[in-house]
Amino acid sequence: MPRAAPRSRRCLAVTALLGLALLPAGIAGAAASDFPRPPQLDADVQFWERIYSKVTTQAGLLHDDRYLDVVYEELAFAPGLSPRERADLVDAARTKYERMLRRLATSPDDLSDDEQRVLKLFPPSVGGAALREAADHVRFQLGQADRFKEGLMRAGAWERHVEETLQKQGLPPELSALPHVESSFNPRAYSKVGAAGMWQFMRSTGRRWMRVDNVVDERLDPYKSTVAAAQFLGINYSILGTWPLALTAYNHGVGGMRRAKELMGTDDIVTILRSYQSRSFGFASRNFYVSFLAALEIDRDVDRFFGRLERLPPDTSRTLRLPHYIPVTALERALGTDRETLRSLNLALMDPVWSGQRFVPRGFELRIPAAGTKEADRALAAVTSGERFNDQKRDAAHRVRRGETLERIATAYGVHPAELLALNGLTDPKAVKAGMTLKLPPQQPISAAGPAAMAAAPMQPAESAGAEVYVVRSGDVLSEIARRFGLSEAALMSQNAITDHNFLFEGQELNVAKVPGTIAPAARPAEPAVREETTAEESRPAVESARAKPQPVSREQAAEYGPGLVPGIESAASADPSDYSVAGDTAIVQGAETLGHFADWLSVSASRLRALNQIPPGSVLALGRRIRLDLSRVDAATFEERRARFHHELQDEFFQRFKIVGHDRHRMKSGESLWTLTHRTNVPVWLLRQYNPETDFTTVRVGTEIVLPKVESVAASASPAAPATAPARPAAKEPPAAGAPQGPDR
Repeated sequence: MPRAAPRSRRCLAVTALLGLALLPAGIAGAAASDFPRPPQLDADVQFWERIYSKVTTQAGLLHDDRYLDVVYEELAFAPGLSPRERADLVDAARTKYERMLRRLATSPDDLSDDEQRVLKLFPPSVGGAALREAADHVRFQLGQADRFKEGLMRAGAWERHVEETLQKQGLPPELSALPHVESSFNPRAYSKVGAAGMWQFMRSTGRRWMRVDNVVDERLDPYKSTVAAAQFLGINYSILGTWPLALTAYNHGVGGMRRAKELMGTDDIVTILRSYQSRSFGFASRNFYVSFLAALEIDRDVDRFFGRLERLPPDTSRTLRLPHYIPVTALERALGTDRETLRSLNLALMDPVWSGQRFVPRGFELRIPAAGTKEADRALAAVTSGERFNDQKRDAAHRVRRGETLERIATAYGVHPAELLALNGLTDPKAVKAGMTLKLPPQQPISAAGPAAMAAAPMQPAESAGAEVYVVRSGDVLSEIARRFGLSEAALMSQNAITDHNFLFEGQELNVAKVPGTIAPAARPAEPAVREETTAEESRPAVESARAKPQPVSREQAAEYGPGLVPGIESAASADPSDYSVAGDTAIVQGAETLGHFADWLSVSASRLRALNQIPPGSVLALGRRIRLDLSRVDAATFEERRARFHHELQDEFFQRFKIVGHDRHRMKSGESLWTLTHRTNVPVWLLRQYNPETDFTTVRVGTEIVLPKVESVAASASPAAPATAPARPAAKEPPAAGAPQGPDR
């Protein structure tokens, strides 16, 4: 169908009054000026307009990675070239311009026509030092015009939902152009760094607002992920105060942008993009806002850039909430819908569901074609009692989480503790430690009709000494699993029919039997985990060659690295705005931290820190207080790494069991404290602190207004060991809020 009128000229019929009351002040009145296009950034925006609308994935631009108006050449690829051949051409062209710039820096008299052309790209007053420096900043950007065009056509299916969601949340409609930058409106997109779906959420960030596990990954659901993205963007804006910064935080992390704003002493986007220096604030982060402006300009006036386009019609599927756990085969028969149709409409259901290893979960909102909506309820009621279950098929193993005990795990799975010990060759319950994997006895799920109708085959044995099956854990990487079992990555992929080495899911079972004749990969040092926030150490200026980061040279590589901008992201954008860095020899106390924690991270005694900070025994370590650190035994980077790891694990454990479903503005009442508020609402202090990073928690009193996130339990099937009725307390004990009693060290 022909493209509808541009979004800027359309009016949505749905009013947003219902959602406005929940928003921080200032969001609801968003206007076009909220997304300024300063003249200083115009050349950058035009560069991305060219990449998105003129240059296809069969070509690319060699350019300066700081000054995007300096474009040395448009490099076209002949048909049929392999990625390796393309990469060789790019390297040769880049080397040519690097050498040319170094020669120009010596001010030769006999310039070739090509050298004169390149020299004119710079100001007449350019000096030799600037040209030598430019040689380290020659970068290649693959064109995206064909993929962007496909995204514009694909957007027809989801655009209406995106616009209505933004309006209900009181967010500016311009944000509906963001999926063009993130994924080309592809809900199946999955990047090399682990971002997934139309809005490219990282797993840990997505878990804040969505269910993300080996049964359901709502990041791939264009409806659920759009609501989550609106919440993420809204809280970014409430913390940072401007949309240019809030958008950049979508890539760089809200904590990173708070730090940039504080260090630069301004929220001016031009100043920050041009002058802020950090090893983690690289090309992608610096170009995120300008690439969004380019996508917005194209989306507003598609005809000017691409002519008339045929767009996908709006998705008309409807949802059906399942009252039981049901095998997908039973749903196919009952609904008269083939599996491929169901799968195309329910992208959030993971492979174990479609392979029969798991049931479609109870409470899941199954999407079905609109044509069959009226008969669907009757068809669902016709599913036989032997195919309706009260429980999910469970894992063959359970990875012990921090704070879990043998008794809790056994109770959650309906197993006697002694049986669980014996099955795992253990005798002492205290031997059950966080991080270890426990085998579970085979389970027969109980049908809704009762025990007589039990069905489902037992799962394969989990990982154990000498076992040939490995159960994937959170954070696993295929290459490391292969190395651990003496296999090459290619062999492990082949014997498990894996085509994408990045797409592992927690609970996945891998055949790790070593086939005779396979060659083990050479041992290599363990790589550090990707850090989701920058630190003060990373904020120091760093000159890095444009060659340092991989740059895709083909359509396939671009799709793998990340659809719309550049390969990967610098800081795996995190929704945590907390500052875990060291400033000099001090740090600010964040939620869930005690003096004992600081002592552990610093490898010193708590009494030493008490003396250093003149803290009397039994007194409160108040949130937001800046305390002095003893860095005599560990350096600042080690302290920051230990601290960040603690918070990452704490938050990951919480968001495996709970998700954020919205937020309210709450005014403190008489007799109410932060401590009583967090216990009444099941919102931990550290999460409350994250939603109110600028609030001085030492002075909270009656009448103080705070943003209060609303949390609810994830479906019980998402985590058998964490039932829906579990209290929302993190495993590590939290310190009380200011004014509440606290133990001496912990």
